[in-house]
Amino acid sequence: MADQLTYAFITPTALRKGRTGGILGRLISRSGLELNTGRVFAPSSKLLGDLAATFQSQPKTAAYLKALPADSQSLVLVLKGEDAAAKVASIVGDDASMGGRGETLRDTFGDLVESTQEGGQAVYFEPGIIAPANPAEAVAGLKLLAAASDAEGGILDASATFTESTEKTLVLIKPDNFAFPSTRPGGVIDLFARTGLALVGFKPFHMSVAQGEEFYGPVLDFLVEKLPDGRSQWESIIAFMAGKRPSECAAGEKNAPGSQPCVALIYQGPDAVAKIREALGSTNPANAAHGTIRKEFGTTIMINGAHASDSVENVVREIGIIRLQENDFKTKIAAGI
Repeated sequence: MADQLTYAFITPTALRKGRTGGILGRLISRSGLELNTGRVFAPSSKLLGDLAATFQSQPKTAAYLKALPADSQSLVLVLKGEDAAAKVASIVGDDASMGGRGETLRDTFGDLVESTQEGGQAVYFEPGIIAPANPAEAVAGLKLLAAASDAEGGILDASATFTESTEKTLVLIKPDNFAFPSTRPGGVIDLFARTGLALVGFKPFHMSVAQGEEFYGPVLDFLVEKLPDGRSQWESIIAFMAGKRPSECAAGEKNAPGSQPCVALIYQGPDAVAKIREALGSTNPANAAHGTIRKEFGTTIMINGAHASDSVENVVREIGIIRLQENDFKTKIAAGI
């Protein structure tokens, strides 16, 4: 069976409440699907209404989407693989599967309170996550999201939701978290969620060797000065992130996307750089504080779970290197449906 694309819509409430990590972890680990792409959206009333019309088999979901305030930030994850729509729909659940004990993501992360009157009208309905029920609904929704992805998605701004001045910072979830489908990427995001920062950007990508050389360029001189095999160590870092050492590449190969999956995240809020660095922990997992990402998910100085920018200036530099502003969401959807 050919690979399919489908999507999961993480609702504004779930995104704001830091439930993204748990949702993502379970989706990846239970489905075995590839996280193909993703994007933060602030959908318009028109997009919400058009999406609602694709959920013909889920009337509560359709009504929920229509009632969402315009520009409420949400996250769309696109997954790829065999029988993707059915797998994701089974894991996520639907309008009829919110009364169990956590069998579905909606059971765990959503809420449904119905009146005791005949007909059981919803008094409070917050699904947490929404997914199409079948391939046809998936394609219809993906087309709508792709068409709106430039105007209504990308690296968004959440400054209005804070009372203090804000800054943005960059996180890379490193390839060691994607060695096989597991809850690890979600676990990393869960620990970042404790900072109280807003997740305003999300992009899976494959770092090229050329990007790796530029990204880690500032540490080359330091490694060469401090270590007899400094340049070899530097090349090992790039090979870990991109899949190949620079010295093994012909000039024309360096700009090709690498073989190692990563996810770039943008967080926003007061003192975002410092808060994310604190949650990340020491570069050496052996020295990292308990409860930090590197203590829980790292194994060596290089294989240590995640990267985070160390200054506002480096946020700008690193976002530019990995071209986080570029929208590959619509091109990947166009290639997959």
